[in-house]
Amino acid sequence: MALAEQDALGVREQLFHERVRECIICALLFASLYILCHFIITHFKKHTDFAAVHDDEDAAVNRIALGLCTFTLAVALGAVLLLPFSIISNEVLLSFPQNYYIQWLNGSLIHGLWNLVFLFSNLSLVFLMPFAYFFTESEGFAGSKKGIMARVYETSVVLLLLTLLVLGMVWVASAIIGNDAASRQSLYDLWEYYLPYLYSCISLFGVLLLLLCTPFGLSTMFTVTGKLLVKPRLLEDLDEQLSCTRLEEAAVSRRI
Repeated sequence: MALAEQDALGVREQLFHERVRECIICALLFASLYILCHFIITHFKKHTDFAAVHDDEDAAVNRIALGLCTFTLAVALGAVLLLPFSIISNEVLLSFPQNYYIQWLNGSLIHGLWNLVFLFSNLSLVFLMPFAYFFTESEGFAGSKKGIMARVYETSVVLLLLTLLVLGMVWVASAIIGNDAASRQSLYDLWEYYLPYLYSCISLFGVLLLLLCTPFGLSTMFTVTGKLLVKPRLLEDLDEQLSCTRLEEAAVSRRI
């Protein structure tokens, strides 16, 4: 019994250390992405945005919006890099299966990263980005005391109404498409069904928008590139240019 208890304690301790290691790695990766996204946003933003604001309240609102946008961009960048990271980590583990220093690239870490990316993607899509937009546009309710909290209250109310509207539209759409009794039930399974369904609908809309805009972007890119680059003159007919020059010279001579 004592040996079994020691084995169980050792297993629990190992699982605890693995969980702590995964949390530290995830925190370091997200901190690196957050710093990178902060530099990207501050590089491409306008000079008057988030900085040259004379009112302290507006400056604080802009800083909060900057932090939310940076967090969302970090999550999006992590979602883009997660699949290459998974492939590279799998190849590294297959190449060096006995190396102790790369054993942290295991399936548990990748699975945890996928869960965190999915959670933060829903959080950013449903709450953070709409909150940042409404927060910068809010001024507080009429008659209330001005300040940051007044803007927070107004933004929370508007965001709550928008959430109810979107969830109602998703519920009606699922009831129409499903056409059964289960799809017409109440919103009890909000986290397990409606949020992933809403995330899938918005992702589908983004993919359709990408497919629609990509041809126009490529055509614009080739048009701009064709204007900037100098066309090669290797295939030009020099005899034809000489004959045209002689004809122009003859025409000018007759006019003189």
